[in-house]
Amino acid sequence: MCADEMKEGIAKASPVWKARIAGVIYLFCGWAYSFADGSVRGKLVVDGDAAATAHNILAHVPLYQLGFAADLFSVVCYIAVTLLLYDLFRPVNRSISLMAAFFSFGGCIVQAVSSLFDLAPVVVLGGAPYLSAFKPEQLQSLALLFLNLRAQSTNIYMVFFGCYCILIGSLILRSTFMPRIIGAFMAIAGAGYLTFLSPPLAHGLFPHVLMPAGALGEGSLILWLLIFGVNAQRWKQQASAAGTL
Repeated sequence: MCADEMKEGIAKASPVWKARIAGVIYLFCGWAYSFADGSVRGKLVVDGDAAATAHNILAHVPLYQLGFAADLFSVVCYIAVTLLLYDLFRPVNRSISLMAAFFSFGGCIVQAVSSLFDLAPVVVLGGAPYLSAFKPEQLQSLALLFLNLRAQSTNIYMVFFGCYCILIGSLILRSTFMPRIIGAFMAIAGAGYLTFLSPPLAHGLFPHVLMPAGALGEGSLILWLLIFGVNAQRWKQQASAAGTL
């Protein structure tokens, strides 16, 4: 194979590999966040019970810290996914793709900052000498307060990610290189995430509506990226028409 043919082959494969890499990283992101939220916070934090929560955290400090690390890892992964998807969907509409990236970065910033609230309980409950001025019950309540602040911040970054999913869904619907049904699923998932503007409504809908909708939308996108990537020929045609090659 001559050099020109090799270059052409790499160029054709490039969007496909970008899409598959995005799918792999997206999968790791979902796993890390699910581990931190479900396997760590979901098991150690007892709603409204400061003493039980403090006991669980102190009894499983390595696991709790691993959950914090998984949270940060998911943020880094989502930033990488955002950059890759921005590049993939630029040929569809550069402005919408850029707006989607801004919403995603905003959500990632809020999520990263909110993760710091997870570190506070370990410090508060760590038994440092300067904390002896507080009663154990006060320290336990303070630790739960930080965790509640972290939970409240979730409502904020879920709205950012809801906007992101809607915009990515609209880009997929306009694209010629991915199935439009995935775009519809993503838009529905994003609309569901916007219910976090009203936290009581979102928390009521989450187990039976928002979680399945999110799994369908983001899950179908991840699977398609992993298995099929994008239609390279159609992507190049749309990129050429948009002048983004």
